[in-house]
Amino acid sequence: MNLLEEQVYTNGTNHQRSLVLAYVLWFFLGQLGIHRFYTGRVGSGIAQLLLGVIGYLTAWILIGWLFLFILWIWWFIDIFLIPGMCREPR
Repeated sequence: MNLLEEQVYTNGTNHQRSLVLAYVLWFFLGQLGIHRFYTGRVGSGIAQLLLGVIGYLTAWILIGWLFLFILWIWWFIDIFLIPGMCREPR
């Protein structure tokens, strides 16, 4: 057991997040950034939430597609970032 794990267990809390739950949240609610809230990335979760809401609300005037395109690229990249987000304590 390394020093970080020892500190987590001695405090009586285990901050490890479920990888499966993070991927489920990513798949179903990822365009709202919910998986980032779950992994402790509140700032980027708010950014994804805003991109999604603004993008979907303004898609009918075409500017929203730019927001959604950025969000979808970020959402795809998160596939590879989720394991690290779950391992890293926040």
